[in-house]
Amino acid sequence: MTYRCFELDPTMERDVKDNMYEKLAKKYGMSIETAKANTENMTQMGKEAGVDFKFDTLILTNTFDAHRVTMLAKDHGLMHKMTDRILRAYFTESKHIGDHETLVELAAEVGLNREEVEKMLASDEMTDAVRADQQTGQQYGITGVPFFLINKKYALTGAQPMEVFVNALTKIIAEDEITSLNDQNGVSCDDDGCDIPE
Repeated sequence: MTYRCFELDPTMERDVKDNMYEKLAKKYGMSIETAKANTENMTQMGKEAGVDFKFDTLILTNTFDAHRVTMLAKDHGLMHKMTDRILRAYFTESKHIGDHETLVELAAEVGLNREEVEKMLASDEMTDAVRADQQTGQQYGITGVPFFLINKKYALTGAQPMEVFVNALTKIIAEDEITSLNDQNGVSCDDDGCDIPE
């Protein structure tokens, strides 16, 4: 599985004054109470999956630099660890993942070189890699997360129960099975040589 970069709101500031509920209320024209109620379902689903969402204290920020750090981590074979660490820091630990010092600390925790991360964040390195992922997302028509793309042609959108994934993968495997168009009684070769039918 490969994670891809996708920003829900690329125009978001690095330092946001509103909390999660205030931002949702303004964006969708709802009350703070309605915004809280709308996140409750996600909080409950998270609990069932072992994730402790802390929306009350979550720090909203622009995530572009966090994506750049994950792309650097990808170059070192640490993309999954880095992504998991950033998501836990953001959703559960209420860390400011737009802050460079925070990102350097998180990157060091998963095994990236602190100085390399600092240097990357002070430059525009990895910007093109993040933008390329985002452009791919636009080409696929992705407008929200989570979005799962399997074999570049099957999509699952939104948080789904495990059985939805199992059913989808079972169907995809069945559809993608190779169908033999003959009785296989011909010459076949592999690394060990050729078998000639008698």
